[in-house]
Amino acid sequence: MDAEERPLEEPSDVPESSTQNAFCVVSPGAETHDEGQDVSEVNEVIEVSEVSDVSDEDKPFPTTADELTEFSQDWEGIAAGRRSHADRVWMFKLRRNLDQLDSFYKQKEQEVLKAREELKACQQHVTELREQRDKVDAKMERQKEEDNTAALFRLRAQLNRLSAELNAEEELEAQLSLALREHEVELCRVEVELGRLSLLRQELQREEKLFEAEKVQKATERLHREEEATRKTQLRIQQERRKLKALAQEEKEKRRKMAEEIRASRQKASVYLKETVKRIQHEAAAKELEERELQTRRMQAALSLKNNIATIQENLRIHQARKKDRVLKKKEEERRLLERLEAEGYDVGKYMNQLKKLKDREKKKKKLEEKWKSKHAEMATKLSPEESLVERPKKQKALLSPPRPPSLAMALSPRISQESLVQDLESVVAETEEEPVRSEQLPCSSSSDEDSPASGDSSPLGWGSSEEVEDEGDKELEDGGFEESLALPEFSGLWEQANWEYTVPQDDELSSQTEEEPSAMTPEMMWKKYSSGKEFKGRPFVSKPESITFKDFEVGKTYKKRITLTNVTYFTNYCKFLGISQHLKDFISVQFEPPGPMSPGMACDFLTTFKPMINKELEGDVRFLSVVGPFTVPVKCTVKKCDLAVDCSLIDFGAHVVGQTISRTITLTNRGALGTHFVLVPSISLGRPPSPGPLPSQEGQATEVLLNPEAPSDQEDGLRQPEPAEPGGDSENVDTSTETEQGQRELEQPSKDLGSAVVSSEPPDPTQEEPQQGSDIKIGEVKEGEIGPLECVKLEVVFTPSVPGEAKMDFYIRFSDPASQQILITVRGLALSVPVWITQPNIDLKICMYDRLYQDTITVQSKASTTLRLTFQVCKELRSHMEILPRTGYVQAQSTFHAQLKFLPRSSLPKDASQFFDSETGVLEVPLTIQVADQVHLIAFTVYAILTSSDLEFDVTDVDFGHCSVFESVKTVVRLTNLSLLPQDFGFVGTPKYVDIQPNHGFGTLLPLETLAMDITFGPRKSGKFTFQLVCKSGINREFRLSCQAVGVHPPLELSRSQVEFAATALGDCAAAVLHVVNPHTGSSELTRPMPRIGNGPIAPVGPRLFEFILPENAEISIAPAVGRVLPGQRCLVQVSFRPQLREQQVREEAVRLVCEAHGQREKEAEQAELEALASLQAEPEVPKKEPQPDPKARGKKAAPARPPSKPIPKEEPVKAPPPPKPRSPFLPPSPEDIQEGSQEYMAGKTSLLRSFPGRVHRYVVPCFVSDGDAPDRGQGEGLPYSLHNTLYLEVRCPAVRPYLAVVSSGGSTTVNFQEVAIGQTAKQRVAVKNFSERTLELRSSLLDVSSPFTVLNALRPLAPGAMHSILLGFTPDETKEYYDTVDIKSREMSLQLLLLGVGVQPTVTCVYDGDLMDFGYVLEKEGVSQVFTLQNTSTLQVRFCVHLDSLSNHQQQGLPEFLTPGLAPTVGTQNYSSTCVFSASPAEGTIPPGKTQEVTVTFQPDHESLYFSDKLSVEIMNQQTVCTLKLKGAAARRPTFLRGGDPLGVTIESLATLPPGEDTKQADADKAPRTVLLTFSALHTDDSVLPAVRQLEVGFLRWAQAKKQVMELCWDNLAALQQKGFSVEPPCDTLDMGTQKTITVTWAPPVGYGLDEVVHATAQLSLKGDDVEVYNVTLLAAIMEPAGLEATPSAC
Repeated sequence: MDAEERPLEEPSDVPESSTQNAFCVVSPGAETHDEGQDVSEVNEVIEVSEVSDVSDEDKPFPTTADELTEFSQDWEGIAAGRRSHADRVWMFKLRRNLDQLDSFYKQKEQEVLKAREELKACQQHVTELREQRDKVDAKMERQKEEDNTAALFRLRAQLNRLSAELNAEEELEAQLSLALREHEVELCRVEVELGRLSLLRQELQREEKLFEAEKVQKATERLHREEEATRKTQLRIQQERRKLKALAQEEKEKRRKMAEEIRASRQKASVYLKETVKRIQHEAAAKELEERELQTRRMQAALSLKNNIATIQENLRIHQARKKDRVLKKKEEERRLLERLEAEGYDVGKYMNQLKKLKDREKKKKKLEEKWKSKHAEMATKLSPEESLVERPKKQKALLSPPRPPSLAMALSPRISQESLVQDLESVVAETEEEPVRSEQLPCSSSSDEDSPASGDSSPLGWGSSEEVEDEGDKELEDGGFEESLALPEFSGLWEQANWEYTVPQDDELSSQTEEEPSAMTPEMMWKKYSSGKEFKGRPFVSKPESITFKDFEVGKTYKKRITLTNVTYFTNYCKFLGISQHLKDFISVQFEPPGPMSPGMACDFLTTFKPMINKELEGDVRFLSVVGPFTVPVKCTVKKCDLAVDCSLIDFGAHVVGQTISRTITLTNRGALGTHFVLVPSISLGRPPSPGPLPSQEGQATEVLLNPEAPSDQEDGLRQPEPAEPGGDSENVDTSTETEQGQRELEQPSKDLGSAVVSSEPPDPTQEEPQQGSDIKIGEVKEGEIGPLECVKLEVVFTPSVPGEAKMDFYIRFSDPASQQILITVRGLALSVPVWITQPNIDLKICMYDRLYQDTITVQSKASTTLRLTFQVCKELRSHMEILPRTGYVQAQSTFHAQLKFLPRSSLPKDASQFFDSETGVLEVPLTIQVADQVHLIAFTVYAILTSSDLEFDVTDVDFGHCSVFESVKTVVRLTNLSLLPQDFGFVGTPKYVDIQPNHGFGTLLPLETLAMDITFGPRKSGKFTFQLVCKSGINREFRLSCQAVGVHPPLELSRSQVEFAATALGDCAAAVLHVVNPHTGSSELTRPMPRIGNGPIAPVGPRLFEFILPENAEISIAPAVGRVLPGQRCLVQVSFRPQLREQQVREEAVRLVCEAHGQREKEAEQAELEALASLQAEPEVPKKEPQPDPKARGKKAAPARPPSKPIPKEEPVKAPPPPKPRSPFLPPSPEDIQEGSQEYMAGKTSLLRSFPGRVHRYVVPCFVSDGDAPDRGQGEGLPYSLHNTLYLEVRCPAVRPYLAVVSSGGSTTVNFQEVAIGQTAKQRVAVKNFSERTLELRSSLLDVSSPFTVLNALRPLAPGAMHSILLGFTPDETKEYYDTVDIKSREMSLQLLLLGVGVQPTVTCVYDGDLMDFGYVLEKEGVSQVFTLQNTSTLQVRFCVHLDSLSNHQQQGLPEFLTPGLAPTVGTQNYSSTCVFSASPAEGTIPPGKTQEVTVTFQPDHESLYFSDKLSVEIMNQQTVCTLKLKGAAARRPTFLRGGDPLGVTIESLATLPPGEDTKQADADKAPRTVLLTFSALHTDDSVLPAVRQLEVGFLRWAQAKKQVMELCWDNLAALQQKGFSVEPPCDTLDMGTQKTITVTWAPPVGYGLDEVVHATAQLSLKGDDVEVYNVTLLAAIMEPAGLEATPSAC
C-alpha cells in the first residue's frame, strides 16, 4: 500500500497548537491496515533526505504560513530554471509533506464522520430508552390499578435501570457532541491550510511534470545510445561472419585440393601395393614351408631330449644311492674312531674341535683354488679370441706375400705373451684372496652376419673390451673353431630358441643402420603388434623410473639403483639383456636375470651399479631385446655443478632527498651441489661489461681469478671450454663454446679433474675502487666470500645520494667456477634537492564502496632548517568526493607533518571525474599536489582506489508462492548476488513466523561477485491472503526488499499423517503402512475450528467429499483404495504398500556389461592360448650332443690355458616367424533392448545386481485430489468438479536393501501365471529362489485355501548361503473362470509373496468336413488314395487331440456278429490280408494352437479286391471329449475297369477263413464266366398312369501306371430284347478316359398290357474293354406295384 493510502490515527485530545504542524509530523503510533506490512515502511519517505549535503540537513522545513510563503518565493526561483541537486531534494521534501498533509486531512475527515455516526447512534439509543421508560410508566399505572404488587416491584426496578442507562447515554451524547465540534474545528483549520498551499501544490505538480519529462528525455537519449551501440555490434558481428565465411571457403578449397592429392597418391600407391602383396604372399608360402621343416626337426629333437633326460635321471639315482652309502660308512667309521679314542682315554671334545678347524681350513683352501681356477679359465677364454685376432692378419699377409722362414722370435712371441699374461693373472688372483671382489660372468656370445674389425682403446692388460671379445668369439665360430667355455650351459634354453629370428646388432651395425634409416633404431621408434584385434604401438616395456640417473656423483664412490621393467603389450613378452653403451662399460655394470615369459602387466627388475672413475658427465643407454624388437633405457650421469641465481637483478631505490642513506639486500642462492667463490664488483662504464675472469693456467696448476676489470674479454673464453665428445657419439656436450684441441688436452689432464679453482687472496687494484668511491651507489660490507652447496648469501647495496639527479650503476657477481657465468645486477636511484617530500608518494586506498567514508594519513617530511607552510590542493572534479584536512599547515624544521585524507565517493563520481576514473576496471587514479611556500616546484603524489558498488541484488523482484495448504509448505529458490568487489555480510530481519529462510536462517557472508541460492519456505497457519516484504540488510545497514505474496488454503479433507517412512525393505519383499483420510468439516461455525476455504473466499459447504491418489509413473508403491468417499465427521482407511523391484532397463544394462566382460575374458583366454601355442612351437629344444667327459685322473692336474680340441658346432638356421593370427571379426555388444526377459543373460544380470545391490532410498510425493462436492448422479454426464488448490500431498520415503531371498527364475518375476489350463488338467511350474544372504534361511510357506486349485507340490528345506531351491506349484481348475491366489515363502528375515494366476478353460474343437461319411470310391488293390478333413481350435488355449479307428480299438462292446444283424450296417468292414490297416490317419495325435487349424489326412490302401471296406474314425481331445465321428468306406478292384451298382447278391462280411488267392486262382479267375449284376425295378401304378422306374450303374476307368490303353470302351449287347420289354439304356455305348467315371441310366417304362402282379425278366451283357475285356451279365427284374406295396418292397426305386 502506498503512503497516500495509509491513514494516520491520532487521539482526539490533540491540542490546538499541535494540529497546525500535524501535517509535517509522522505519529510514532501509526499502524498500517495491511496485515503483512512491516513497520519499517513508515520511514521510507525520509530516505531522500539522507543523501543531501550537510548544510541542507540542518535547515528545517517550513511549518507556518509565513515560512511556507517564503518557501514558495524560493520555489519560484527553483521553477525559473535554477534547479540543482538540493532543489530536487526540497521538491521531494515538499511532496512528502503535502502528502502527509493530505493524509492528515483524510484522517480528520474520517474522524468527523466517525464522531457523527457515533453521535447519531447515541441519540437513537436515547430516544429508544425514553420510549421504553414511557412504556414502563404506563405499565406501572395499570399494575397499580390492578394492585399487582409483585409486578409493580419488577416494573419499578426496570424503570430505575432504564433511568440510570438513560442518564449515562445523555452524558455520552454530550461528550460526543463536544468531540464532534472539536474534530470539525480541526478539520476546518486543515482545510484552511490546504487552501493556503493550493498555489504551491500547483507549482509542485507542474515541476513534477517537468521532472518526469526530463527523466523521459534522458531515458530516450540512453535508449538511442544503446541502439547505436547495438547497431555497431551487429555490424561488427556481420563483418566477423563474413570473415569466418571466407575462412571456411578457403578451408573447403584446401580440403578439396588435399582430397585430390590424396586420391592421386592412392592411385600411385595401389600399383606398388599389389606388387608388395604378391611378394608378401610368396614369402609367406616360403615361410610356411620352412616352418613345417622346422617343426619336424623340433619333434625329433624333443624325442631325443626325452630319452637323454630319462638316462640322466637313472644315472642320478645311482649316484645318489652310492653317495648315501658312502655317508653311512663314513659316519660308522667316525663313531668307531670316537669309541676307540674314549677307550684309550683321549679328550674326544678337543679332538673334534681340532678336526673341525682342519676341515674349515681345507674348505677355505678349496674355495681359493676354485676361485683361482675360474679366474684362470676366464682369462684364458678372453685370451683365445685375441690370439686368433693376432693370427688372422698374419695368415692373410702370408697368403698375399711370398713365404718367409719363420724366425725364432716370432715363434716365441705368442708363448712369451701368454706366460706374461699368466703371471699377471696369478698376481690378480693373489689380490683377490686378500680382498674378494665379485666378478661378473661374460655374456653369451651371439652370431653375427658381418665381420667387422674391433674398435676402441685397449685395456691396460692389452685386452679388448667385452664387445670385442664377443665379436672375436663369433668370428671363431664362423671359421670353424670352437672353445669350450664353463659359462655356457650344457643344454640350450628355451629363451634362446624363442628369439632365433632376431640377431643382436653390434655397435657398428647400429651406427650403420642409423645412418641408413635415421628412425630405425631410435628410442622413439614405434613398434606395431596386433593381438585380439588390437594394435599395439610404442615401447614394449616401460621402465620405472624412465631413465637411470646418477646425479651429483663423486669419483671413487659406488652407486646402485634398481630399475623395474613392466610389460605394457597385449600379449606375453620376453626380455633379454643385450648390453650397455660402449663408453659406459668401464663404469656401469648391470645385473639382470631373464624372467622368462611375462604376461601383460607383469614386471621384472635389474640392478645397475655405477662406479665413477673420472669426474665427467656420461650418457648412454642399456639395451634389451623383446619379441617385438629391441628397446633401451637411457642412462645419464651428472657431476656436481653450481646453480647460482639472485632474487632480483634490478634494484630501484626510487626518489630520495640528498643526504639520505637507503640500503637494499640481494639474496644469492646456490641450488647446486658444488660450492664456489664469488666476488661482487662494479662496472667501469655502462657501455662495456667487464670480463668474467682470466684464463685458466695452461700448466695444469690451480686457477687464479683476478679482480682486474680491465682484463681483455678474449682471455675469458678459457673458463668456458667445452668437454670433449665421446668417440662413439653417445654422449654430447651441451656447452656451445668454441672447441679447440688445446682446451681438450687441458680438460683431459688429471690435474683438471682433481684440482679446483683457487681465488687469489691478494688485495684488489686500487683503480677498481675509484668508480665506487665517486658514486652514490656502493656495495655493503660483504663483497666476496664462499658459497657452499644449497646455501644462500645476503649482499647489501647502499644508496647515499649526494648530488641531485639520477644515479645508475651495474654490478657483476663473478665466480671461481669456470662453468658458472657472471650475473649482472642493475642499480638505479633518483636524488632530489627539495627539502620537503612525502614519505609515501603513492597512497593506495584499496577497494572502496560508494557513499562510504575512507580515511588515510599523509606524512610530509622536511629537511629544511625553517618552518614551511604547506597547502594541499585537490582538483575541482573531486572536491565533492575527496578532502584533505587541514588544507593548510606548517611543518616544523627537521620534522614531519601529518594530514588527514578523507574520501567519500558518491554515485556521481564516474561522471564528475571521468578523466581519472576507468569505468571498465573501476580504478580511480587521482594526482594531488602540495604547494610549499617559497618553492616553485610542487610536490606531487597520487591516490589510487578501486571503486565498487555495495548493492545486493535479487534475481527476482516479486515472489509469488501461489496457493499453499495449511498442512504443507511451499519452497522457492531466490538467488542473492553480491555486486561488490568486497565481501558483505547480510541477514534477513523481521521475518514473519510463517516464513523460513535457509541456509543459516537467512544470515551469511557473500564473497565478491558471489551468488548464493536462498531457500524461502512459506508455511501458512491459516487460510487467507498474505502480502509481505522480506528485508535483507547488509553489513553497512543497507536494506534490500523482496515483495512476496501467497494464498493460504484450508482443504476440506485432512490426512492423518502427511509423511510415511518405511523401514528398510528387501527387494521382492512388501511393506505396508496405514493412514486415514479425514473429513472434519461438520459445521459452519468459525468459533469451534478453522473453516475450509481458499484464501479469503467463501467457506466450503458441508457434505461428502471424494478423493483420489495419483501415483507417479514407475513408482514402487501402491495405495489402496486410491479413490474413495468420506462423509462429514468420518474417516477412510488407506493402506500404502511398498514393493521394491529392480528396473528392467537396469537389469538389461547389467546383462550387456556381463556379456562384454565374458567376451573380453574369452578373448584373453584365446590370446593366451595362441601365445602359449606359439611359445611351445618356438621353445622346443633340439637334441643336445653329448660332450666328451673329461678323464677323472686328469682333474688334479693344472690345465694349460690352451683350448682343448673339440668338434665345431654347426650353424643354426634362422627360425622363420610364424604366420600372424587370423583377424577376428569385431565384437559388437548387444543392445539392452535385445536382451529378452527370462533369457540366460537376463537372469545373470539380475543375479549380479541382487548380489551387489548397494541399497537405495526413493522419495515419492503423491498428490491427493479432493472434490468440491459429492459425486453426481449416474444420469448426469458432467465430470466431477474439483479445485487444484485443495490438493493434499503425501510424502513417502522408501529405503530398499539387498534381499535375503529372491526369485531367480522367470526373469525374477514373483507372479506365477499358469495361463489357460483345460478343466481337469494339471499344469505345473517351478519357481527357483536363491539365498543372497550370509546365513542359512529356514523356509516355510503360508497355507492355501482347501478349495483353491493351486497347490505346493514339494516340501521346503533350509537354504544355505548362496544356495537355490525350486518350488513346484500346481494348478488344476475345475470350472471355467479365472483364479487368483497368493502364497508367502517366509523366513525369519523376510517374506517373499508369490502371486498365483490361472484361468480354467473348456476346450472347443470343431471338425470341418461335409457330412459324416468319407467315401473313397474304387481303388486298385495295393494302391492308395487320401482325403483330408480339418480340425479347428476355437478356444484360447492349446488343445491336444487323438484320432481313433474302431478297427484298432481293443475295447469294443461285445454283442452279436454284424453279419447276423442284416438290418444294421457293419462299423468295421473288410480288412487287409497283410494285417495292415486299410484306413490310416496322419497325424494320429498332436496339438492345435489357439485359433489355429490342423489338417488330418485319411489314407485308404487295400491289398485285395473287395467292395466292403469300411471303418469308423473318431477324434478325441485331452479331456476325453469326442469332437467328431466319420464313417470310412471304400472298394478295391483288381482291374482298372469297374462297375458299381445293382442289388447285393451276397453278405457284406467276408469269412475269416478266406485266404488270399494264389497265382493259379488268378489265372482261373481270368478264364471264369462273366460277373452277374442284378437290377430290380418297381414301377408305381397310379389311377391314370404308371410311373417308370429308374436305376443307375456307375462305370469307371481307374488310373493305372501299367495300362497300355488310355481309353476304355463300354458296350451293351442284346439291347433290342430289352427295349421290347420296356427297358432303355443311356448311353448304349461310350468311351471313358483314364481316371474318369460315367453313370449309366437304365429306365423301365412298362408296356401296355402288363398287370400288377406280372414280373418282367430280361438279361443283357455289358462289356468293358480296356487292356482286358471284362463282361458283366446284367439281370433285369421289373414289376408294377401299388403304392402300399412299393413302400413295403425294399428294392423299390
